[in-house]
Amino acid sequence: MWLQRCVVAILLTICVSAEELTWRWVCEKNNCVKTRNTPQNEDPVLSMEACKMFCGEFGLLWPRPTGHVDLGNFLTKININKVELNVVNGGRSSDYMKNAGYRFKNLLAKAIPRGVTPKPTGKPVSVLIDNENPNIKEFSLDMDESYSLRIEVTSDSINATIKGATFFGVRHGLETLSQLVVYDDIRNQMLIVRDVSISDKPVYPYRGILLDTARNFYTIDAIKATIDAMAAVKLNTFHWHITDSQSFPFEMSKRPELTRLGAYSPFKVYTKNDIAEVVEYALVRGVRVLPEFDAPAHVGEGWEDTGLTVCFKATPWRHYCVEPPCGQLNPTREELYEYLEDIYSEMAESFQPDIFHMGGDEVSEKCWNSSEEIQNFMIQNRWNLDSAGFLKLWNHFQTKAEHKAYKAFNKTLPLILWTSTLTDYNIVDKYLDKDKYIIQVWTTGTDPQVEGLLKKGYRLIMSNYDALYFDCGFGSWVGKGNNWCSPYIGWHKVYENSPAAIAGHHKDLILGGEAALWSEQSDSATLDGRLWPRAAALAERLWAEPHEDWKAAEPRMLHVRERLVRMGVQADSLEPEWCYQNEDQC
Repeated sequence: MWLQRCVVAILLTICVSAEELTWRWVCEKNNCVKTRNTPQNEDPVLSMEACKMFCGEFGLLWPRPTGHVDLGNFLTKININKVELNVVNGGRSSDYMKNAGYRFKNLLAKAIPRGVTPKPTGKPVSVLIDNENPNIKEFSLDMDESYSLRIEVTSDSINATIKGATFFGVRHGLETLSQLVVYDDIRNQMLIVRDVSISDKPVYPYRGILLDTARNFYTIDAIKATIDAMAAVKLNTFHWHITDSQSFPFEMSKRPELTRLGAYSPFKVYTKNDIAEVVEYALVRGVRVLPEFDAPAHVGEGWEDTGLTVCFKATPWRHYCVEPPCGQLNPTREELYEYLEDIYSEMAESFQPDIFHMGGDEVSEKCWNSSEEIQNFMIQNRWNLDSAGFLKLWNHFQTKAEHKAYKAFNKTLPLILWTSTLTDYNIVDKYLDKDKYIIQVWTTGTDPQVEGLLKKGYRLIMSNYDALYFDCGFGSWVGKGNNWCSPYIGWHKVYENSPAAIAGHHKDLILGGEAALWSEQSDSATLDGRLWPRAAALAERLWAEPHEDWKAAEPRMLHVRERLVRMGVQADSLEPEWCYQNEDQC
């Protein structure tokens, strides 16, 4: 079937004489085979990407669609200088739609090799955009990201129609449409797949990347480039872990000393304008920006003059925390909760999120127990100085922090916490309401806590470190040897990390997943290679939950890596280019 499609597909393009060409590609058994061209060859000649577009059910699309897919049988020449977008209905999302159109045209231009000018021949392209709910421009966990795409040809033009339930679905449709345009290096032409019909929507509503900008600072340009790449593979959540014990680069107006003392330098601060720019940039690309203020642990720098922390820079650090510098908030101080309200209020103003991450990671009993003030408070409340007692102290903090968060955001938005002793399934329902809290799992995918939390009805986001911690597999930065979560995690393992398989009968409680890049050993210079193209493997897993393993996706995975590089992303190479040109041979 696919061989027939490839043969037919080239009939609308210009013939090239055999003497001008050394290689051609032929589709055989769902693989594009690099074949020596000869003067005796009378078959239509396919370029490599033209062959790949038809040699397989999903062509070059990434992530693969989840609904009906028909890529037709033909490629047609187009003139990318004559691409026009027409929006059927306006509404509150009109400006976003206009900017998404600019991005779409820019993506088409990036398909052209640098220094090449395609022939300005071919049909014009008209894209009709039908947004069913043009007034929706806010994110939510139940937003509709579905779309349909049709491409038809007339005697004088190519007509594409994208219908979406919201701006976010329409935007995804434009992303898919951009992937159906290829550069034909044999004929120096831009080609588009015609007679296309696709219906598509994601399996999971939450598809994210976490970036820690506190251990090391990342430039705004690096963050925006990450969001661009996320949009290309339909990831929809940029989780911004913006503060930690090492630095406090979030600009605070009400508590300026936190930033002044906590930033690495005055030039390494995320200002209100910076954040607004990132949030707007991401929204146009269908990506929410989710802020996290991790507490009560993972605080330190910036809090020096407040008197609200304990065990800050305590030594030996291994006795009090998992990495230097140590530091935790003192839950017994009422003034602390005024600070939290101010932090939450400024995050609400800057990010305007639909969900909020409250951290809750790696809280140390030993740190709290080092404070005589905390010990006395617990004794006065008749709490033992043991694990059960410190859980009550933590609950005291979380209850008051939750109240301040709802007040600051002026709504009861969903709250996220990392897995911890507070979220242990044996006791979690004593402290955390399953209708209020989402639990983000960072332990392994086989951790019994996952099943236990699901059985109690808690919604989960999977970031199991054994598949989704992208900082793993490098040299240790405290001591010698490799870092704690080694070895390096290849894209194959990322791709096969199925939330549905982990959750079993409770898969409906899985909101999605997230790759985490903790930045003890990463910054703007290494960012692209740490994330890409592995995050693309995550994107397809969360969008489609494919039943096939990584091997079936390998040819498309190699192509999406090439596509990211064309976009300017310095994605790691996965295999020699020979493998890309010789499918199923590596």
